[in-house]
Amino acid sequence: MRTRGSLMGSRVRSTVATSLVGATAALVALLVPGTAHAAPAKLSHASAVSKLNATGGIGLSSSGGCSNRNNSTCTSLEQVNAASISDVITLRQASGCALTITGGTEVGHASGTYSHWNGYKIDFSPTSCVGNYVTGSFTRIANRGDGAARYRSAAGNVYARESNHWDVTFCGGSSACTSAASS
Repeated sequence: MRTRGSLMGSRVRSTVATSLVGATAALVALLVPGTAHAAPAKLSHASAVSKLNATGGIGLSSSGGCSNRNNSTCTSLEQVNAASISDVITLRQASGCALTITGGTEVGHASGTYSHWNGYKIDFSPTSCVGNYVTGSFTRIANRGDGAARYRSAAGNVYARESNHWDVTFCGGSSACTSAASS
């Protein structure tokens, strides 16, 4: 008959073994080319805004004054990639520029794997501070098909200067994303 202590010890060993197997699988997926990667972690609009507000200097602007993802006049961060929000915070800290998000995951943007809707792209107001930082810090690459000038950061994020905003693809370290956003 097992005692309560040995039963608990058995459960702890089982939990640790399961955790190690899961961690090993995740590490293999990250290190071995061609292995499946987990879907990016997603944030709710409220959680994303809370993270941005905690940083300071990052605002949200919506022509419709709303955050409904299914309304193109809103600016929504619902289902944005957590890595995208982390990279927005890094941009704010590295550049020292105030940032205003004007487009997120709401409908009305172009579709695709690395799109706004899928949480990879965020639009910013084109201030001179942001423009000077991007053009002075990142590598100039070929213009996009629509003529937008593009710049690639060392992290693999791609910044496209559209007529009235910066359209940024935050790739979260994915080389496939960087390649797609750069071609």
